[in-house]
Amino acid sequence: MDPGDVAGHGSKVFKGDFHLADGVVLPDEHKGKGEGGHRGLTYPFPTPPGVGEAVTVAPGVLWLRLPLPMSLSHINVYALEDGDGWTLVDTGLNTPAAIAGWEAALSGPLGGRPVKRVICTHMHPDHIGLAGWLCERFDAPLLMSRLEYVMARMLVADTGLPAPEDGAVFYRAAGWNADQIDRYRKNFGGFGKVVRPLPTAFIRLVEGEVLSIGDGDWRVVIGEGHSPEHVCLWRESDDVLLGGDQILPRISSIVAVWPTEPAADPLGDWLTSLKRLKTVFPETTLVLPSHGEPFIGVQARLDALIRGHETGLKRLERTLSKPCRAVDVFSALFARAIDDGLLGMATGESLAHLNYLARQGRARVARDADGVDWWTLTPSSET
Repeated sequence: MDPGDVAGHGSKVFKGDFHLADGVVLPDEHKGKGEGGHRGLTYPFPTPPGVGEAVTVAPGVLWLRLPLPMSLSHINVYALEDGDGWTLVDTGLNTPAAIAGWEAALSGPLGGRPVKRVICTHMHPDHIGLAGWLCERFDAPLLMSRLEYVMARMLVADTGLPAPEDGAVFYRAAGWNADQIDRYRKNFGGFGKVVRPLPTAFIRLVEGEVLSIGDGDWRVVIGEGHSPEHVCLWRESDDVLLGGDQILPRISSIVAVWPTEPAADPLGDWLTSLKRLKTVFPETTLVLPSHGEPFIGVQARLDALIRGHETGLKRLERTLSKPCRAVDVFSALFARAIDDGLLGMATGESLAHLNYLARQGRARVARDADGVDWWTLTPSSET
């Protein structure tokens, strides 16, 4: 995500069928026509907990669910037994409904025991929205990777500020019209509206570190692409993985380029990360995701996520047989119409695929006199 935008650039907060709090998460049937969805997965806990309830999914691990005010109606959060208290993983948005959910859970299945640590997998608002509230209430430390914490603080600091002109230049280059750019300017800066002020200090999590939580040891595994330094936690002793948004069972996390880093290659980071994770987790791993239900079949799911993007890249290359703007390639990547409410997120994901092709030497871009970028295949990529 880009500074100052809680729900995707140029869109209103909580509007549409994308997972707006995270930028974009698309159901498999809407994205990547050849991805193969969630085939090959098994769901040992098909019935999710109600608000204020909990389901035990592994020794010392409770699955809770909080409401989100959007079409993707929930986020999963987890409570890990930690001595006489709990370590919480992710927090939900700063909304009255999520706070009410926590109040019910804390006094109910969590038994009124204190929260000893709060871990956030990454900096998107549905994951950190109530971190500050929980940390302050229980005098508990916040644990995150460094890039995720710093990015979150930057986004919160930008809340309410005017949109930078660089953003207008970025979206003009992508093919937005004047009205769409005006909407971007008006909607910029909403991140902090659904995020409580974060603690001014944190404990850094790094790749390979092992956290002792209760009777278990959890290894930090870092993913990239969806967010800059996404934390997963793996209890190797019984193959339980807190996967956040890095590995979701039924939907595909957004991988997008934003105005703060227009030449970024998040899709390259994402594909590299997914391929590395295939060498880490065995097929028997129980994945506890942030959305959807816990599942087994991580290798099949990683293969499907990789395959979906590779299929999209092939369709995109066919589309680039003639010059295109970023807004002209949506049909190659999304199996649905993109309206103005989804425009910012779809643009970011399209640019991620275009930048990836450019890094691979398979596409090139030229900016015209009106500041619009036109993408084409490189001569060596043309058939």
